Amino acid sequence: MISLIVRMKFPPEDKDEVTELLLRLTEASRREPGCVSFVPHRLEGDPDTVLIYEQYKDAAAADSHRQSEHFKSYAVCGLYQKMLERQREDLEAIE
Repeated sequence: MISLIVRMKFPPEDKDEVTELLLRLTEASRREPGCVSFVPHRLEGDPDTVLIYEQYKDAAAADSHRQSEHFKSYAVCGLYQKMLERQREDLEAIE
C-alpha cells in the first residue's frame, strides 16, 4: 500500500476555484481502480492550506494516478498553477 499526504498553500482569493478543482480531482481519482482513498481537507485555522490524504494499492497505481488525464488537467494545469507552496510526505504504515 502506498500512502501519502500532499500539503498545498493557495492565495485566499482563489478559494472557490481551488475548491472546484479539488472536487473534480477527487471525484475522478476515486474512480481509479488502484485508488484506495483520496480525501482532501482544509487545515483547521488555516483555510488557505489544503491537505490531501491519498492511498493507492501499489506503486503502479500511484504512478497511474499521476499519469492520468484528470491529474494533468486538475492538478498540474489547475492546482499547481495556483499554489504558493507544495509539500509531499510519503508515509510508512506501522504493521
